[in-house]
Amino acid sequence: MRAMISYILTNRIFLVLLFLVNLFGTIYGYIWYENQLAVTEPIFLIFVPDSPTASLFFTIFLGFFLLNKKVPYIEALAVITLLKYGVWAVVMNGLTFLEYGALPWTSYMLIISHGAMAIQGILYSPYYRIRMRHIVVAAIWTLHNDVIDYVFGQMPVYPAIMEHLNAVGYFTFWLSIFSIAVCYALTQTNRRIKSV
Repeated sequence: MRAMISYILTNRIFLVLLFLVNLFGTIYGYIWYENQLAVTEPIFLIFVPDSPTASLFFTIFLGFFLLNKKVPYIEALAVITLLKYGVWAVVMNGLTFLEYGALPWTSYMLIISHGAMAIQGILYSPYYRIRMRHIVVAAIWTLHNDVIDYVFGQMPVYPAIMEHLNAVGYFTFWLSIFSIAVCYALTQTNRRIKSV
């Protein structure tokens, strides 16, 4: 089973398709944030579209992976942010459903696409070449983004989030810590196994 998964994940046709899906998903994600970006101060622009930037990191990783090259800083940013924002979107939409009793079709699309984001970041962990310094840089980026979002008010603008801003910010911070810890556990365990 593991050999079959490895074959699929490293198959060139599959990789090209995954690259294209992530590329177009990233572009669509930036378009999704168009209205918020239009009223965002330039200094904060890079920190507002969280999920598209996470998928951009992974798209870059896939591009280099296809060329048989390693980009460990990008890999660390990809796995941490894909897991964080993938889980975040699924949880936020789930809580919105519990609160309002219904979701628009776009929310179900977000649940599926963001769940897939989180899964793909983890599935490719055996192929990352992440060391501690790469995790530290990615952790600083991720936690700094939380500060920008919930201290400077640049979080995604949704009514359900704005109504529970403190709780969402608190959850997001610990989700960042969890994602950083998962990245450390996955990549450092893989390194130890390969070195034995």
